[in-house]
Amino acid sequence: MAQAAAQTAQAAQATIGNSEFDRDTAVTLRGEGVYDAELSAGWTIIQAVNGGYLLAMLGRALGEALPHPDPFSVSAHYLTASVPGPAVIRTQTVRTGRTLSTGQASLFQYAEDGTEVERIRVIATYGDLDALSDEVRTSAKPPAIPPLEHCLGPGDGPAPIPGSSAITERLDIKLDPATIGWAVGAPSGKGEMRGWFGLADGRDADPLSLLLTVDALPPTSFELGLKGWTPTIELTTHIRCRPAPGPLRVSITTRNLAGGFLEEDADVWDSADRLVAQSRQLARAPRA
Repeated sequence: MAQAAAQTAQAAQATIGNSEFDRDTAVTLRGEGVYDAELSAGWTIIQAVNGGYLLAMLGRALGEALPHPDPFSVSAHYLTASVPGPAVIRTQTVRTGRTLSTGQASLFQYAEDGTEVERIRVIATYGDLDALSDEVRTSAKPPAIPPLEHCLGPGDGPAPIPGSSAITERLDIKLDPATIGWAVGAPSGKGEMRGWFGLADGRDADPLSLLLTVDALPPTSFELGLKGWTPTIELTTHIRCRPAPGPLRVSITTRNLAGGFLEEDADVWDSADRLVAQSRQLARAPRA
């Protein structure tokens, strides 16, 4: 009986290209370099569309527009808050070479009077991760996170974040207990967030979903004693290699909150202990 249940669960697991994430980041070519999209309400947190989800959608459009398949470096400036609903993505090829190509993209939505409002602007370099050398020289080490069964997720207690948190239903996040003092009113003050990450439907990670991963954990400002929306101003992500199947480990740190802004440095490790993505973002701190 248990074996049959396991086989059923395995058969039901979403796959890359056939998952809610893929459907909700889909873009439709309208004309040369122009794509129509629909921002899903399922990826909102505190009533705002998640920045990593937006980055993945723009990354998909650039992946279709450029001759190379994989994002290597993606830098995004978030100009105005995005809302669920229709959007238009306009892409432009900046340069193409033998191993790398560079493009830019902007996502627009419509104001009440029908005019377009730019939400996010991206410049990115794409290449082929499968063509990279296997050589690794690094001093980086995977974060020390307790086993997954000893970490805690949204279902282990009352929701500590006010407002909409629809995105949590689409993610499988288990946080290191050492970084969730904020959830019980006792933040550590260290500006650290660590945990296991996956998509709730079991879809394995790929370079595109890593653009979501770097911005999917609760903000480190929570552990600094501040709650509320932490809007991203700028986010740069580096994809280092194609992730192996299995859960990811994510470590995010903030060293300096000053003047109402903070930085977040994220490292993402796969099940083969490889550093698969890195990012740094500047965000506006929640008001106390």
